Amino acid sequence: MAVKGVFSYWWFPVISGLVWLGMLLGLLLEWLVNDHGGRYPTMSIHADIAFMSNIGAERLQPLFIVCCVMTSIFLDLAFLSERWLRHQGRLVPNSTLMEKVLSGLSMVFALVGTVGLICLSIFRTGEYKFLHNLFLAIFIGGYLFSAVFICWEYQRLGITYREHTILRRSFWAKLTFIIVELCLIIAFGVCSRMKRRNAAAVLEWIISFIFTFYVLSFVIDLYPAVRTKDPSARFQKSYFVPSAMAASSGPGDVSSGHDSRSNFNPRDVEMAHSNAVPPRNF
Repeated sequence: MAVKGVFSYWWFPVISGLVWLGMLLGLLLEWLVNDHGGRYPTMSIHADIAFMSNIGAERLQPLFIVCCVMTSIFLDLAFLSERWLRHQGRLVPNSTLMEKVLSGLSMVFALVGTVGLICLSIFRTGEYKFLHNLFLAIFIGGYLFSAVFICWEYQRLGITYREHTILRRSFWAKLTFIIVELCLIIAFGVCSRMKRRNAAAVLEWIISFIFTFYVLSFVIDLYPAVRTKDPSARFQKSYFVPSAMAASSGPGDVSSGHDSRSNFNPRDVEMAHSNAVPPRNF
C-alpha cells in the first residue's frame, strides 16, 4: 500500500486530520472575515460567538458536508488499516482474544461516530435542531468510546510488548485526549444547559481543534508499518507448539521430574522454525 515509497497507510490519518483542520479554519475565517463576526439566523439570542454548526448551516454547507464525509472516511480507513496491519504482521500482532475484541469495538464505535458526524452536517441546526443535536451526541459519544477501547487495547499491547515504546507513547497520547476531551465536553454540556452560549461556543471550537490531534495520533500507530514491507521483517504470530516442546525435552528431564515446559518460550520455537529475522524494535 505504497506508491514509490511515499504514500502509505499512515497517510490516512494525515489526510483526515488535515481535511478536518482545514474545514475548521475555513469555517472560522468565513465567520470572522467574510461575515465580519456577524450574527446568523440560526444563532441564539444569547450568543455572540458562532458555533461551527451555525456557520456550516449557511452557504458553506456543501463544503461542511464534504469535509465531514472525508474526515470520517479516512479516519475509518486508519482504524481498518491498523487492524489489517496487525493481522498481517506489519505491526505487532494482537496476542489475546481480548485485544482483538477491543480493536473490533473501537472500529464499531468509530463507525457510529462516522454516522453521527455525516448526519449532523446534513441535518443543519435551526431547520432540524433536534436531529442535529442528536447526531452531535452520537458523533461525540461514538468517537469517545472508540478512543476508550483503542486506548485499552494499546495498554494491553504495551504490557505484552514492553520493548516497543511506541505503544506506550500512543497509549498516553490517546489517554490524554480522552481525559481532556471528556472534561471539555462536560463543561460544554453545563454551559449549554445554563444558556451560556458564548462559553459553550468557545468550548466547542476547542474540542474540535483538539480532535485534530487525536486523528493525527494514528500516524504514530501506522508509520512503523513502513519498516515491515519486506516479508522477512514482519512480526510472526506466537503459537504453542507441542511437538517442538516434546522434542526439546530429553530423558534426563523426565527422569529428574523436571518439566521442560517451564522453560519453554513459544517465541523461541517460532524463531527456531523460521528463517525470519527477529521483530524490530521500532
